[in-house]
Amino acid sequence: SAGLKVGEMVMMRGLRAGRQSVRGFRSSAARRAKLGLEGLAQKVDLSKARVLIRLDLNVPFSKEDGSISDDTRLRAVVPTMNFLKSKGASVVVATHIGRPKGEGFEEKYSVGPIVGKFSELLGTDVIKVDDCVGDAVKKATDSMPQGSVCLLENVRFYKGETKNKDDFAKALATDTGATCYVNDAFGTAHRAHASTEGVVKHIAGPAAAGYLMEKELKYIKGAIDDPDRPLTAILGGAKVSTKIPVIESMLDKCDTIL
Repeated sequence: SAGLKVGEMVMMRGLRAGRQSVRGFRSSAARRAKLGLEGLAQKVDLSKARVLIRLDLNVPFSKEDGSISDDTRLRAVVPTMNFLKSKGASVVVATHIGRPKGEGFEEKYSVGPIVGKFSELLGTDVIKVDDCVGDAVKKATDSMPQGSVCLLENVRFYKGETKNKDDFAKALATDTGATCYVNDAFGTAHRAHASTEGVVKHIAGPAAAGYLMEKELKYIKGAIDDPDRPLTAILGGAKVSTKIPVIESMLDKCDTIL
């Protein structure tokens, strides 16, 4: 039908645009060389390392009393955190809460409310810093003992995070004194933000995936590479621009895409 043809034309234009630009993200040999936590431990003496780790701790809060209503995302990263702590690494956590404007501190998006529960799950006192870059971060991280955990304030309080500004990414790396990097934020890893992509350029040591990231990738790889047929992919979300490259990658692998 005429309507279908128009839809097909729109989709093809979208796919061509998706090939040219995927939110500024580009693949590389370094990114494709997947390094896990055990591999990181073989490359680096973690007892002497300061690890900057990107986590997705964007938990929901109760509207009644502001308490955490679902701690699933906190629990999901415990295995990775415990591994790093057990190796004696000092761990600096970067994360976000909600969608602040990027114009400075907003109390409702602060990481403060998660400190207590995060400390409980990790069995250690998590040190919370009131910023994610700057002198406060330098002071807090410079005095970190082995196996300790430091939680930075919401990285999205700075526009440089979501826009992947190089000066912000560099400050995140240098002010934390990170010697290596771990990404265990599967829910945000597709975004080329300063704390997920840009910061790696400014850390001399290796970058690795955490256990949560590895688990999700294995599930996806198994479902795509050796699926039960017919295979149907169901995609959701309001941002069509971010779905185009996913659709493109699945065209030859799925029988149906909804």
